[in-house]
Amino acid sequence: MNEVYDFIKSCETYYLATVEGDQPRVRPFGTIDIFDGKLYIQTGKIKDCSKQLAINPKAEICCFKEGTWLRVAGELISDDSREAKAHMLDNYPHLRAMYNEDDDNTQVLYFKNAKATFSSFAGAPKTIEF
Repeated sequence: MNEVYDFIKSCETYYLATVEGDQPRVRPFGTIDIFDGKLYIQTGKIKDCSKQLAINPKAEICCFKEGTWLRVAGELISDDSREAKAHMLDNYPHLRAMYNEDDDNTQVLYFKNAKATFSSFAGAPKTIEF
């Protein structure tokens, strides 16, 4: 999982895909964190992606760097613990202008049943499950 985290972090931007009914929805994200042995992302509960994940937690992220791309598919599970929120925000202090661990909007979610696949045009895919 650390290899997955390091690659996503180095890309800076990844794209999160969720589902709204039968329509896929994709948007750029930048927050990634490891807390308590789990890979986390962060959003706001008022955002559409949070509402979509509450209905269907299946999601996928994708990022690309220097000829290699990574896809991580799984379920995103909300963690309402103050500690998980604070850990994320401590790693992204610029977000504290909009979020804090004690508000009713900050949401952190971790991957469950995740399958990460590194791919490139030059070699065979590499898969990591966590």
